[in-house]
This record gives sequence, C-alpha cells and structure tokens, in this order.
Amino acid sequence: MSGSLTSRLGFPQVGEHRRFVTAIGIDAVGSGIWMPVSMIFFLATTDLSLVQVGLALSLASLLSLPAAVVVGQLVDRYGAKNLLQAGNALQALSFLAYPLVDQVWSVALVVAVSVIGRTAFWGSYSPMVTLISPAGEREKWFGFLGAMRNAGFAIGGIVAALALTADATTVYYAVAVLNAASYVLSFALLAGVAVHDGAESRHDHASDVVGGWGTVLRDQGYRWLVLSNFGYAMTSAVLNVAIPVYVIEMLGLPGWVSGAVFVINTLMIGAGQGLVVQRMTGAVRARIVALGAVVTAASLLILWGAGPLGVAAGSAVVLLAAVVYTLGELIAGPVLATIAAESPPAALRGRYLATYQLSWNVATGVAPLLYAWLLDLGSTPAWLSMATIALLGAAATIPMRGRLDHAGRVVTNLAEAPA
Repeated sequence: MSGSLTSRLGFPQVGEHRRFVTAIGIDAVGSGIWMPVSMIFFLATTDLSLVQVGLALSLASLLSLPAAVVVGQLVDRYGAKNLLQAGNALQALSFLAYPLVDQVWSVALVVAVSVIGRTAFWGSYSPMVTLISPAGEREKWFGFLGAMRNAGFAIGGIVAALALTADATTVYYAVAVLNAASYVLSFALLAGVAVHDGAESRHDHASDVVGGWGTVLRDQGYRWLVLSNFGYAMTSAVLNVAIPVYVIEMLGLPGWVSGAVFVINTLMIGAGQGLVVQRMTGAVRARIVALGAVVTAASLLILWGAGPLGVAAGSAVVLLAAVVYTLGELIAGPVLATIAAESPPAALRGRYLATYQLSWNVATGVAPLLYAWLLDLGSTPAWLSMATIALLGAAATIPMRGRLDHAGRVVTNLAEAPA
C-alpha cells in the first residue's frame, strides 16, 4: 500500500514496523479462524455434552482470572515485547494440545493456558503499540491496527465457515493446528522487532520508585477512564451476545439479517476507521469518547424501535442500527485506547493497562448473563438498560477529563517531535 493511499485512508506510515504489523495481522487471522468454532470444536471432537463443555470453559476463565494482575507486573519488569511473545508461545502450545483432551478437567486446563496466553497478549499489546508509535499519532495507530484486526477476523471467518461446512473431526483438528501455527509465526516475526525505548528496559525496582499498584489504585482520573471503558466494553458485547438473539429469536427475522450486522460492522471498521480518526483532529479526547457512547446509545434505541415492525421494515431498521452502532465504535475505540496507553508513567504502564484490561475481562464475564436476563424480561427493559449503560460510560468522561490530563488533550494526528 503506497504512502499516499495510507495517508488518504487515515492510516499511519508503517515504515520500520512492518514485522510487528504483520505479526498482529497473522494473529488476527488465526483468531478469526478459531472464534466461530471454539465451542463446536469440543462438541465435535469429544463425547462431552454442551453443559460439560460450558462448565469446562467457565472453569478455564476462573483459573485464568489472576493472570491479568501478574501480566501487568511482568510487562513492567521484562518489557512488552517479551510478554507479547510469551502470550503467543502459550497459545501455540495450548492449541497443539487441543486435539489430545477429552475430559472436563483436561479441556479446562488447556483452555486456561490459552486464555492466560491471550491475557498476556492483550496486557502487552497496548504498551507495545505505545512504544512503537510516536505521541500525537496513537489514535491513528490504534485505529489502524484495530481495522487490520477486523480484516483478519473476516479472512479467518471464511476459513472457519469452510471448516464448519465440512464438519469433520480431522478438519477441526487441522483448524487447531493451523491456529497454533499462526502463533508460532507471530512469535518468530516479533523476535525481529526492535524496540528503542528506555521504558522497555527491566524495571527491577519500579515499584519502590513510583509506588507500584498503590499508585495505580489511587489514580482517580484513571479509575474514571476504566469505568468509561467498562461501559464501552459492555456495549461492545451487544454485537455478539444480544443482537443475534434479538434479531432471530425475538423479532423472528431471517438469519441473513443477523449475519449482515456482522458484515456491516467488519466492513465499516476495516474501511472507515482511519477516516474517522482523521475527522477527530482538533477535538478533545474526552468529548470524542462521550460522543461515541451517545451514538451507541442511539443505535440501541433504534434496535428497540424495530420491535413492532414487520419483516421488511424491521430488517431495514436493524441494519440502520448496525451502521449507527458501528459508528459509535469507530468514534470511541481508538481514543479510549490512546488515553489508557499514554496516561500512565512509563515504569508502571503494564500495571495501569492491566487494570484497564480488567474492565474488558469483567464485561466479557458479566454481559452474557446480564443480557440474557434482560432479553428474557422483554425488549423494552433490555434495550433501555443497555442504552443506559452506554450513557453512564459517557457520563464518566466528565470527571475523567478534569482528573486525567491526557483525556483533556486534543487529537492531533501529527507525530510530536522527539524531546
């Protein structure tokens, strides 16, 4: 992709970071292959029931919960690149073991290793992006990498669809091995990535110098950021958890409508994220986050409005809501990630971002049960409650802006000159 084209799309110049960008892209393709078959894999390759598989996956999540805190400390001590590679290595090993397990305890064990590896990836991903990208362009970088990951998910999803169509045990085994290979390749590419930053050196006494976890927990501005991101993460789960159930089970619309929502989301992020970030230039970050949350709330109310309509009109309203919903994601996502990455002191960036990532982990655990309960109560309580969650995330940006310096800064989309 030529420099002029990347500039028109609002993407940064990759330059010397091609290996890192390629590694993240390959990781995304592997994840895209695996996500649609993650539950079905164990149903197809073992004698476990649906309830037993669900129990094993829940146990894996519980076993891996403490990993987020540990990863934050390890990033600060050993560096983001090393932890990113460790996450790839753990996931490669776990997926190679997937074809060998057939009991609840063994499934829980290997999936827990995979989840810990994924936690290491996400705990070191933002610190790594912060190290390779210049201040002033980080919204561009987070937006670009997010768009690329969505493209990778789409490519992987096509492969997954072929595997699901074949529905053969050997094909599912091949998917697991292929996913493991993607992590090995990402590991090898990252080995050649050069990181030139003093913050990436080992901070053997960082906790003594700047207070460790106590500093993180006492940071009121960052707490408001985590709360705002929790609202964003909760509404992000609507796409996978609430919309398919609502569209197919409650509205009785054709299955293609639910699929089209995902297609719209993927295409808009892949093609439009850079352009949206460009349009943010000169706007205050906290206001952008609030705007994104308000747009998301509006999309959820539009979905609520599809309830009394017929099939044709209901389908059109759902697709309109998908466009508005994705626009909210495009607006808020890169800015939240940038504020989270730039606000911490360098020596504690791992701990801070582990705390930020915890808002995602909690939302991932809470959203399925909460949204299932709300939808069971009916369309009105479900969508009004979800819209309220989005608006509470917007409200959290008000105190955040006053207490967190980076939240009150404007988006420049221009690299700052090195000091």
